[in-house]
Amino acid sequence: MNYRIVEDSSANINHINSQVAFASVPLKIITADREFVDHAELNVAEMISYLQEYKGKSSTACPSVADWLAVFGEAEAVFCFTITSKLSGSYNAARLAKEDYEAAHPNRTVFLVDSLSTGGEMQLLIERTAQLLTQSKQPTEVYREVCAYQKKTRLLFALQSLNNLANNGRVNPLLAKISGALGMRVIVRASEQGELVTLSKCRGEKKALEKLVTHMSEMGYQGGAVRLDHCCNRSAAEQLRALIRAQYPNAEITIGETGGLCSFYAEKGGLILGFETE
Repeated sequence: MNYRIVEDSSANINHINSQVAFASVPLKIITADREFVDHAELNVAEMISYLQEYKGKSSTACPSVADWLAVFGEAEAVFCFTITSKLSGSYNAARLAKEDYEAAHPNRTVFLVDSLSTGGEMQLLIERTAQLLTQSKQPTEVYREVCAYQKKTRLLFALQSLNNLANNGRVNPLLAKISGALGMRVIVRASEQGELVTLSKCRGEKKALEKLVTHMSEMGYQGGAVRLDHCCNRSAAEQLRALIRAQYPNAEITIGETGGLCSFYAEKGGLILGFETE
């Protein structure tokens, strides 16, 4: 059977190490003067620098139904992953594309997954899907197992700034203002409903990194896979990896960089990590 995995660009990946076909559809970051398309060619550092100087309003835009249909291609079974539907219209656009695709091709199926998350947690779901598809399992069985696996994955953010999240209605503007004035690092998690929930506020990066490991343990982490992305802050990502491995020596941790969409919300210095729980 012809399989394909597709995702929106909030997963921070442009390819997967698998024989399964893969495609990514970009989200967009928009200002009054410029539009940044979140694909592999985007100069994320230049975008961040521009946004730090920009004083006007900025927003994001999700893929259209046509964008999703284009990446479905001719696959008989499509596994489609989106950023949480609580933060974006990407899921709804993908749902409409699924309906159109299946109506036009009655013998084909789109297995749509609302990640209720973004970044590293989406990466884990995609990796597990690719792994299962190479085991000659039926698509419906793969979908069931991925949905079961999703119940064992979590996401945390450590943010130096909440300005863009606040300006786009994702967090309380008062929290953003206070944390910015006090130089606080804010740790946020994605809830089981796909909403952003503030867990703690810390003074200084060292305390924030230590607190991240504490929260991971409290949420059920016991040394499984971790997908850690940073926004222009590799030093902090490497320090966090060392802290995790000090407590969980066999932890399988990869470090990557945030793409355009996640960089817009995490802002410079931010960390996003998805991880497995037991």
